[in-house]
Amino acid sequence: MTAHEKGKVESGVKYFKRNFLPGREFVDDVHLDEQLGEWMTTIADVRIHGTTHERPIDRFAREQAALVPTGSQPSFRLEAPLQRIVAEDYLVSIDTNRYSVPFALIGKVVEVHRRAGVLRVLHQGALVVEHPELPGRHQLRILPEHGPGAIMRLARQRRSTVPPRRPLMLDAAVEVRDLALYDALWGDSEVAAPLVDVAPGASTALVCSTEEARA
Repeated sequence: MTAHEKGKVESGVKYFKRNFLPGREFVDDVHLDEQLGEWMTTIADVRIHGTTHERPIDRFAREQAALVPTGSQPSFRLEAPLQRIVAEDYLVSIDTNRYSVPFALIGKVVEVHRRAGVLRVLHQGALVVEHPELPGRHQLRILPEHGPGAIMRLARQRRSTVPPRRPLMLDAAVEVRDLALYDALWGDSEVAAPLVDVAPGASTALVCSTEEARA
């Protein structure tokens, strides 16, 4: 819209304020609508418009077939990016509806782009998640992978895929030998034999080597 066109749009607002409002009083909204409808029918729609040089009611009758009904169309709204701080429940609020983002972004600022029924959430210029825009109000959309439980589930899955450790293999049988045998192998001939257990009351004898007996 150019500056010239903007002035023409605003001139309609001035016409309404200067022609309809002065000297009128309204009890409520219903009373206002009644007086406005009468003014449009008897004054505004039958005057000669300054730009088209014809009556608005005649112009409307000619263009009505080409007009699109707006009852089923969404209202016009600003599509500029919206900044939001991620709440402690890792949700961002848009028009009373709330959408999840990864919980690691709690307390951080994200940017929400809304277009064609899709919400795109960005953090530092990188796309974080896309959500279909929820209809109505006070709705909630949470993706399970955004919560802290997803990290715990992933850790459990990783642990379950780790192969089990091989048990430490020990020799099936270990021979136990007298230490005297090792002394003999190293050339020590003075090997004392162990004491021999005897029955109670019997004499106990010390068994020794031949060299010890001769000494």
